[in-house]
Amino acid sequence: MKKHVYIALVIVAAFAAALGSFLAFRPDDPTRTGAVDARPAAQAQSVRADSHRLTRPERSELTVVEFLDFECEGCGAAYPVVERLREEYGDRVTFVARYFPMPGHRNGELAARTAEAASRQGKFEPMYRKLFATQAAWGEAQDSKKETFRGYAGELGLDMAEFDAALDSPETAARVRADQQDGLGLGVQGTPTFFVGGIKVATPGSYEAFRELIEARLAG
Repeated sequence: MKKHVYIALVIVAAFAAALGSFLAFRPDDPTRTGAVDARPAAQAQSVRADSHRLTRPERSELTVVEFLDFECEGCGAAYPVVERLREEYGDRVTFVARYFPMPGHRNGELAARTAEAASRQGKFEPMYRKLFATQAAWGEAQDSKKETFRGYAGELGLDMAEFDAALDSPETAARVRADQQDGLGLGVQGTPTFFVGGIKVATPGSYEAFRELIEARLAG
């Protein structure tokens, strides 16, 4: 009996490890390499020095971090709410976007690499806006939208040779995975997931609810 229990525990542990690996390293990722910035759960952080900040107030009173997937409909629904909050609180609150493409989305990881490649030319925010604004046109597709995303890069005036090199670079893929690993270490299981002042919160259901949450944290 004890032997059977032991075997069952081993199987469960192996399954959990495989699931975590699948979320962090998508099996169809063409740029996967062995050199990865592995960030154990104990070292996971909701925001890092190289995280993409959408606002940079002189005296930040609060930080709001979103782990997102550009192909996620929930993230698409949250996008205008976050934009409205950015406009209202941008001089007091630091808003941060972090990658967490989900394995069920064919182009989620590619979209994250597209945004990261654009960031290498100082165009993260324009590409972030572009991907959400056009989500309905490419989201949920089963074919690769690489050429569509290249088109967006051209519209934003990016150097295409530099963009293409960055898009396919192992370092760009590793940068996306590093955000995923932080998310996994912090208990992120889906998108969007928000951290307000370093604390994971239930995703507010409306602009008013999110604004109330921010106001409470600023007052506290």
